[in-house]
Amino acid sequence: MFNFLPATVIGCLTSLLLGLNVIYWTSIILLFAVLKFLLPVKPLRRICDWVLLWAAENWISGNSGWMALTQKTTWDVQGLDNLNPRGWYLVISNHQSWADIFVMQHLLNRRIPFMKFFLKSELIWVPIIGLAWWALDFPFMKRHNAEYLKKHPEQRGKDFATTRKACEKFASIPTSVMNYLEGTRFNQTKHNRQESPYRHLLKPKAGGMALALDVLGDKFHSLLNITIVYPDFVPSFWDFLCGRIKRVIVRLEQREVPQDLLHGDYVGNPAFRDAVQLWVQQLWQEKDEQIELLKKEAASAG
Repeated sequence: MFNFLPATVIGCLTSLLLGLNVIYWTSIILLFAVLKFLLPVKPLRRICDWVLLWAAENWISGNSGWMALTQKTTWDVQGLDNLNPRGWYLVISNHQSWADIFVMQHLLNRRIPFMKFFLKSELIWVPIIGLAWWALDFPFMKRHNAEYLKKHPEQRGKDFATTRKACEKFASIPTSVMNYLEGTRFNQTKHNRQESPYRHLLKPKAGGMALALDVLGDKFHSLLNITIVYPDFVPSFWDFLCGRIKRVIVRLEQREVPQDLLHGDYVGNPAFRDAVQLWVQQLWQEKDEQIELLKKEAASAG
């Protein structure tokens, strides 16, 4: 509707709509999160959980609403069939931009249960939204590199304890556990520094996913493997708000998780850890080849 306006004006309008949507729905989320914290009776706390999920889904619907008003994007999407809004999903995707989150939520809202993301612990300090993520039981993780863990061995495994505790909460209500295996957004500098063996991806980190499989493996309906490609350019968040994304390609694939990877000690069992990492690397190799093919097809289509 508003895409005839200059991009900067669209960006300012979109930011306003985004902010109003955040304030409205997070206010409801935080109110019921406080009630849930104060209520001692488990059935009443369960009712609060359902209200929180209802508010979160409506928050996403509000985002889809302003996207429809301000974006003129051609969507090329395959794989939305046969999804179950009452199942449990383990969701993985490549990660290039903050726009990825809005793309996935827009496509999957109410098609699968509300997605809970593994987040860096620093994101809890994001104004308003950080508290909302906390209220919705998003797992916040501190990622330590090998050098830090050598100096502070007592920190080893704490991330896994935090993730396990969060995943245990997901067992009572259908949930989609979302994990960006790369751990950060892709860019060429990070790719070069890692010496990544993939053309379009950073090296995957399998620990969080392995722990989710250990805690919830018997409940997961399937692995939902998502590939997102921006064929014209990788947008910044401001590009997205300004409506500059003209084409988005998304491929979704449901896969069964190998039974021998559903439960195991990723930290303490080297053989199990190697098996999980090999499986993830195979997924990542296939995803890298798929991205290459989709980019070539999009380029030839113009």
